[in-house]
Amino acid sequence: MPPMEAKPDQVRLLIGDTDQEIFSDTELSNFLEINVGSVKRAAADALDTIASSEALLSKKITTQDRSTDGPAVAEALRKHADALRARAREEEEVVEDDPFAMIFPTVTRRR
Repeated sequence: MPPMEAKPDQVRLLIGDTDQEIFSDTELSNFLEINVGSVKRAAADALDTIASSEALLSKKITTQDRSTDGPAVAEALRKHADALRARAREEEEVVEDDPFAMIFPTVTRRR
């Protein structure tokens, strides 16, 4: 069975963007393309992008009975991104260690 093509919805699931659609499918497809189809690495980059926006836009604010802590949210998102990259790295190492890797012969043209 050929490997399943990575879809934006797979990235969306890992970043918790199932309802809000923070990113468009095109943007998530671009993350997938940048990361050569790795869903976990694409999700990590998307989380880093959200974290950067959160750190820039949402400062640490406390007013009366409400508070927001943009830097803390950004840090949590970056930790999630790091964890996804670690999982992707582990999966890639397992694939590289596969003793049954397929080797395809090169084709030479006859004249």
